[in-house]
Amino acid sequence: MFLTALLRRNRIPGRQWIGKHRRPRTVSLLAKRNMVRHLQVEAENHYWLSMPCMTAEQECGHAAARRARAFEAIKAATTSKFPPHRYAADQLGHLNVTQKWS
Repeated sequence: MFLTALLRRNRIPGRQWIGKHRRPRTVSLLAKRNMVRHLQVEAENHYWLSMPCMTAEQECGHAAARRARAFEAIKAATTSKFPPHRYAADQLGHLNVTQKWS
């Protein structure tokens, strides 16, 4: 076993692209370009997130009215799906043919 490992010293055990002892990938021009583009997008996102358009006092509760209106709309939409009320007098009215007791 040690002789085999000695003779085949550049051997990558197991699957060559995954694991602890994996084969290193070559860095291509396309990979460099994609990484630079990714870092530029990340830097732009960091720039815009570092400059908020509202202060902390303005941000606190600024959307409460909009959220309340949205909740009322959702609540109205769910209650409109309910069938109309049914009453026992309407359901059992066919039994009230002869009123002997009155």
